[in-house]
Amino acid sequence: MQRNIGGVGVGGQPWVLRRVRLTWLSFMLFFILVFFPLIAHYYLTTIDEAGGPDKPIFGRRPGGELCEAKHVQDLCRIRESVSEELLQLEAKRQELNGEITRLNLRIEACKRSIDSAKQDLLQLKNVISQTEHSYKELMAQNQPKLSLPVRLLPDKDDPGLPPPKSVRSCRLRSCFDYARCPLTSGFPVYVYDMSSYSWGDYLDPLVKQAFAASVKSNIYVTDNPSIACLYLVLVGEILETSPLPSPLELEKQLKALPYWRSDGHNHVLVHLSRKSMIQNFLYNVSTGRAAVAQSTFLEQQYREGFDLVVSPLVHALSEPNFLEVPPQVPVKRKYLFTFQGERVESLRSSLQEAPPQSFEEELEGDPPADYDDRIIGTLKAVQDSHLDQVLVEFTCKNPKPSLPTEWALCGEREDRLEVLKASTFALVIAPGDGQLVASAGSGMRLFEALEVGAIPVVLGDHSKLPYHQFIRWSEAAIIVPKPRVTELHFLLRSLSDNDMLAMRRQGRFLWETYFSTSENVLNTILASIRTSIQVPAAPIKDEPAIEIPHKAGKLAGTDANLADNGDLDLGPVETEPPYASPRFLRNFTYTAADTYRSWNRAPGPFHLFPHTPLDPVLPSEAKFLGSGTGFRPIGGGSGGSGKEFQAALGGNVPREQFTVVMLTYEREEVLMNSLERLNGLPYLNKVVVVWNSPKPPSDDLLWPDIGLPIVVVRTEKNSLNNRFLPWDVVETEAILSIDDDAHLRHDEIMFGFRVWREARDRIVGFPGRYHAWDVNHQSWLYNSNYSCELSMVLTGAAFFHKYYAYLYSYVMPQAIRDMVDEYINCEDIAMNFLVSHITRKPPIKVTSRWTFRCPGCPQALSHDDSHFHERHKCINFFVKVYGYMPLLYTQFRVDSVLFKTRLPHDKTKCFKFI
Repeated sequence: MQRNIGGVGVGGQPWVLRRVRLTWLSFMLFFILVFFPLIAHYYLTTIDEAGGPDKPIFGRRPGGELCEAKHVQDLCRIRESVSEELLQLEAKRQELNGEITRLNLRIEACKRSIDSAKQDLLQLKNVISQTEHSYKELMAQNQPKLSLPVRLLPDKDDPGLPPPKSVRSCRLRSCFDYARCPLTSGFPVYVYDMSSYSWGDYLDPLVKQAFAASVKSNIYVTDNPSIACLYLVLVGEILETSPLPSPLELEKQLKALPYWRSDGHNHVLVHLSRKSMIQNFLYNVSTGRAAVAQSTFLEQQYREGFDLVVSPLVHALSEPNFLEVPPQVPVKRKYLFTFQGERVESLRSSLQEAPPQSFEEELEGDPPADYDDRIIGTLKAVQDSHLDQVLVEFTCKNPKPSLPTEWALCGEREDRLEVLKASTFALVIAPGDGQLVASAGSGMRLFEALEVGAIPVVLGDHSKLPYHQFIRWSEAAIIVPKPRVTELHFLLRSLSDNDMLAMRRQGRFLWETYFSTSENVLNTILASIRTSIQVPAAPIKDEPAIEIPHKAGKLAGTDANLADNGDLDLGPVETEPPYASPRFLRNFTYTAADTYRSWNRAPGPFHLFPHTPLDPVLPSEAKFLGSGTGFRPIGGGSGGSGKEFQAALGGNVPREQFTVVMLTYEREEVLMNSLERLNGLPYLNKVVVVWNSPKPPSDDLLWPDIGLPIVVVRTEKNSLNNRFLPWDVVETEAILSIDDDAHLRHDEIMFGFRVWREARDRIVGFPGRYHAWDVNHQSWLYNSNYSCELSMVLTGAAFFHKYYAYLYSYVMPQAIRDMVDEYINCEDIAMNFLVSHITRKPPIKVTSRWTFRCPGCPQALSHDDSHFHERHKCINFFVKVYGYMPLLYTQFRVDSVLFKTRLPHDKTKCFKFI
């Protein structure tokens, strides 16, 4: 029992110690976990305060002051890095603040400069305005701006004219009242309605109907007789079954006309022969001061310079079929010359005038009567010699009634034309009696010969041919005195093929222009009188442009590829404002000075058709005009120095611009890209977009702003002929016709423009083509292969004169334009045919490039498989219409050496042509 007690007592002391030790450890653990963090926190929060107020919080501290503890070192490194970044940001902020201050100062300086520049600009504008005003004043002094003159009409009260010594001696100066026809009157013409007068019932219905239709379409005819310059009276042809009025009765009826004014001055009595070759009922009729226009005249009846010899009216109401007209080539035909006719008896015995003169008296005056016998003998001898195949017949089975001493026509018109189609020359033997100075029979022979391309040979130089005062007949016919009939065969054989082709072509032009239709006959009569009294022709009408409104979008940029011209300046730095070509510079001189040239050249009679506002330049006058607006050697270029040459056009007319005419059809994206490429193009006046689609442009379409007018023209129908309409918005002579998908650089366009200014009467362009003869099929072919020889320049990228737009639209045969509409093709070929036919010169190709289509553009009409087949047909059809192939080959091409030569900018650098 004591052992156990003693064991407990001895063993309890270690247990107590263990408990005390456990309590102490718990206390120490509590102290460490609670108080040590508090003490550390206190130390860390008061450590910076121990350093004093000047010590930075995040500044560097002496070595190891706080960083002796290993776990704080990372915090110290982070703190130092952040401090460095903050210092750098602070420095950068101060730097930016300084930069902002400097920029603000510069902005203020720029504002002051802008204000100063505005003041300078305003002053410059004032100076420019004053300079332009002074320039216009100087130009007005030397060359006033011309326009259509104010129209002056005659007074209602006729002042009267002093009577001439004799009605037979009437001339314009003595029998025509110029007071009723001022130069600016516009040449108003009043035409009597023949149905209101008694002899109107005797007129041939076809003649009367054709004359009325021609009057209705004539631009000079007026319904107001009080302002008329001229009065027309249709007096024939009278029906063969109708009785001819007596001279006294006819004089009485003429004097009863309401505007006859006692003597008939300013009246023209028109007699158009259609069937009858013998009517001349105005002979022995006192016509007073009225002029007579008919086909038959006696010497005692004809008043030179006052009366007018006209051609017969063959095609009264029908248009000639150009496809039935034989071609002009080959030049030589089956017969060298032909003649079919039968001689009628003496003229004097038929007219019952003075008794016949003796042979000696005839020899002293008119040719002896037996000249016709000598002609018959000589021509029969030529026929019998068989040196050349000729056809001469001096008897007819069914001769037409003709005047005495005249050679009567044989057979029907169709039979005569068949013989003439096989004839190189056609003889026209003048009447044997010199009193018959003009006859309807001779006029009919002349008409038929010209119609089928037989060169007329007129035997008898005393005969008056139609409109001989204005037409130079020696260019289309051979006129030989009757005494030279023995040398006629030699003369005809000596002519070269080129000369014969030129005469045949001129004869075809005269026939088409002056004789072929009733409208042409009436126009020619009026043009003859108007030219005689020197009244300028009325200006031809421009095609009115119906503009489509559109809105400009973004400012067009400049294609770097198109603008990369090296150191070549294409024009002035500042875009010149639109400048129209001068107009109406030759209102009077064209009529007064160029009578023969305007009546006899191939383009068209500018005294028959109204003249164009933009004066034309054609080969016959190019050497005089040079620029197309009159030879004006003022201003000029700046010599040969390259820098000045590039900065200005120079030449005789330093100021000139061109108009771009672009045809398009529902390719808006392609069109917009093409318009943008024109931005910055020098000497561009405006862009005319011919919108050929019936569907208008999209409402949301934004057109580029190129700094110049873009005129969008609406067309009546989808026709490629619209490309060449003379739009009134085109105010320049130079037109650049370009497709909407053609790619041309600015330097190429400018080079083409400069070349065109040196050859204004020709087509100057880029894509060249040529025609070729297919021996196997005996027809013409169109060829677009690369070639060193060409005969056409396509108008998808070409310059031409606006004058040709008038000819294409108003003068060129309608059959050609109809075929262009039928195939929707060939308008470019038609323009090349027209210009080559007029000038007898080939076009000019510039640069060596052959195609200009843009990559990725929608396919055009030319990609169609039938495109080339249609163009083959077009060429052959056009040849039939013209009667020959007018296209001419050329191996000439104009390139600029500048594309290969780089010279210093201040050295000579001019365009050179190779």
